[in-house]
Amino acid sequence: MSTETPEQRERRERLSQRERLSQELRDEPPPSFDQLTPAQLAALADALEREREGRAAGLSEAAEEALKLVPALARGPVRRILFR
Repeated sequence: MSTETPEQRERRERLSQRERLSQELRDEPPPSFDQLTPAQLAALADALEREREGRAAGLSEAAEEALKLVPALARGPVRRILFR
């Protein structure tokens, strides 16, 4: 049985979500983010993660489209050089 109070549990959850948000931002969130609930921090981190994944997918797609401008015989070596 846990002896953790609801306030302690919320504080632990807030710190956990704040760390996750820091990873997504690749920097410390502004102090004003301390006013957000753990659920709001999680939603923000989720949104940032989805955006980052979407951009990465878009960049990959654009790179593949750009490779179509390279002559067919050179595509393999060019792809290996650019996308190690």
